[in-house]
Amino acid sequence: MSLRNLTLTGALLGLMSTGAHAATCGPDGQSIRILASDFPAIHAVADAAEAACAGGASEFTRNHTTEARQIMNAALTPNPSEYTSVIVANSTLTQLMNDGLVRPLNDLVDKYGENIPENLLISMNGNVMAVAFMANAQHMFSRTDILEQAGVEGIPATFDELLSAAEKIRAAGIMEHPLVMNMKSGWNIGESFNLIFMANDGEFFEPGTAMPTVNSEAGIATLNTLKALVEYANPDYLTHASNETQALWEAGKAALGIMWGSRGAAILDDEGSTEEVTSNTVLSAAPSNEPGGTPAATLWWDGFTIASNVSDEEAEATFAALASALTPEMVAANNDDAVWLLDGFTPGAAAAGVSATAQAGAKPYPMLPQIGLIHNALGAELSDFLKGDESAEQALADVEAAYMTAAKEAGFVK
Repeated sequence: MSLRNLTLTGALLGLMSTGAHAATCGPDGQSIRILASDFPAIHAVADAAEAACAGGASEFTRNHTTEARQIMNAALTPNPSEYTSVIVANSTLTQLMNDGLVRPLNDLVDKYGENIPENLLISMNGNVMAVAFMANAQHMFSRTDILEQAGVEGIPATFDELLSAAEKIRAAGIMEHPLVMNMKSGWNIGESFNLIFMANDGEFFEPGTAMPTVNSEAGIATLNTLKALVEYANPDYLTHASNETQALWEAGKAALGIMWGSRGAAILDDEGSTEEVTSNTVLSAAPSNEPGGTPAATLWWDGFTIASNVSDEEAEATFAALASALTPEMVAANNDDAVWLLDGFTPGAAAAGVSATAQAGAKPYPMLPQIGLIHNALGAELSDFLKGDESAEQALADVEAAYMTAAKEAGFVK
């Protein structure tokens, strides 16, 4: 599965495509029901779709929630499903496809997608399964004023430099806990492992199989790096996801962060923070293990899907509405809310970290059918190691055991 005719890295390096324009709305009198994550760029797309096509719909409803990942499969399983569309990312598309909950879009692209660039069509085995519209990655956020106050020269580019900077900030008495990361138990802690594991050239599975290989030299090195990092994080870091890390940053309680690029605009704007924080915040590439090495990041796209268990008329109306949102006007009105893969995007300060991370060679998040199961196992089994209750080897053995149980149930391994 891939961006048709273009890798995700290539799309990011271009940072824009060509020619998305207003599309005609679909059949009147249909129900359009969207499930999506809760951050500004997703609101922008849904706002534009609603403004363009809600007038002809029998209803237009949206559920923006941080729990979208947890509820989407259950919500799309009934027939008819609770939502006609879910806005997804790399991993959540495979999560829905594994259960047959999203439909191929080829016919709808033919009818309403003439202005959608072909490279934004996410295809598998000849079937378009999603339409991408933005890119994302976790990367470095730094407070340059605090680094200077602590005697740190330049923005940390490697984990050694990051740890050294954190120690200097603590030793200077500026902040006891200068680092924020999305390490909430569950999906977030699993993703934090993935970032560093991929920078360590770790392999999740034996080539061509679904047999796990995270209990490896790369896996152990990854856990040791995570353990060193969280020594400088707030003691309740296992409760921190994006909303919590952004809040700490905006409150001036952090100087170094590994956070999502999609939070950059909200952190750099003049709402909820102070001039001291915003004017001294710099977004840069994700750190690597060694100078010039692979960034500790996973490249992502976000895009929309259409549910399988809805009528063809609802599917058509929903696709047409969302396609109509992907215009240069929508991008211009919300330019700094995302790294848009659409015509009209002008990269600014909020896009700098994602752009730099892509240019430095970060790897896309793996789009394998079983990747969600290993990610879930990582999220469930790593906390004990970080709390000092078991060894890295035991934690990773637990991950592989939990994965194997789930993979056998799902039919990925016998």
